[in-house]
Amino acid sequence: MLADPLDGVAVFVETVRAGSFARAAEHLSVTRSAVGKTIARLEERLQVRLFHRSTRSLSLTEDGRLYHESCQRALDLLGAAESLLESGRKDVTGRLRVTAPVLFGRRCVAPVLLAWAARHPALELELSFSDRSMDLFADGFDLAVRMGPLKPDGALRARRLVGMRKLLCAAPAYLQRRGTPQQIDELHAHEHLVYRRGEYVQPLQFETAQGLVELVPRGRIRLDDLSAIVDAAVAGLGLAWVPTWLVHQELAAGQLVPLLTQHLSTPMEMHAVWAAHAPMPLRLRQAVDELVEALPGRVPAP
Repeated sequence: MLADPLDGVAVFVETVRAGSFARAAEHLSVTRSAVGKTIARLEERLQVRLFHRSTRSLSLTEDGRLYHESCQRALDLLGAAESLLESGRKDVTGRLRVTAPVLFGRRCVAPVLLAWAARHPALELELSFSDRSMDLFADGFDLAVRMGPLKPDGALRARRLVGMRKLLCAAPAYLQRRGTPQQIDELHAHEHLVYRRGEYVQPLQFETAQGLVELVPRGRIRLDDLSAIVDAAVAGLGLAWVPTWLVHQELAAGQLVPLLTQHLSTPMEMHAVWAAHAPMPLRLRQAVDELVEALPGRVPAP
């Protein structure tokens, strides 16, 4: 399969993007040896050395840089031609690799995209969940769902998916035992379930008439997983500061009670982010449209 000259070009471009033979092999679903042999055949055919190789790094030679620029332009033109053909039909084909934060990806993104993929049997969908901000180019993803403000980047495009707020809540048993806080300044007297990763402790943030109020919670139970915090809150161990979409079932069942609902949390925006394409592939455009339409219904307001 990789003996075709065009495949050699595609492998070369993917290797440049991935930064190593091993990562390119993973993205292409082939062995590292197959990638290395394909690059070697390409260098032999071109009679140039494309990469400087060492045990720890891989970088382009000057010939490799010039060849990569030409190959990328050619592949972009091929992609544009395919996208123009795609736009005239309804069938979604090809492979789409998507990354999203772990919990939000599992609870909110995956159900939407899996239902969409079920309607398009010719589509190959790969979902990866990580709380690390993945590099679309280096990690080989077509689409990323990202939380929080975006940094300006001319190589990327973005579309707002949904605004997400957090909610303070507790189990009825805890409130019966410790009382129900009515004001923000009463929270210091309560036991909090603290979200902590390393030295970082996530603060509580409330919008008030006087401006933003931030409180660093204190508690004897500290966790680095929001699902575990919800479980601890249901068990009556303290106050939980969690996204509304994560606890809507527990709230509806009466397992948790919302607190201080007169003060909204600071909103957190979720975006779909992808590499700039001209035109945008049909499968990517449809995936973003599906998320924009469906996610607001999965992220209820407090």
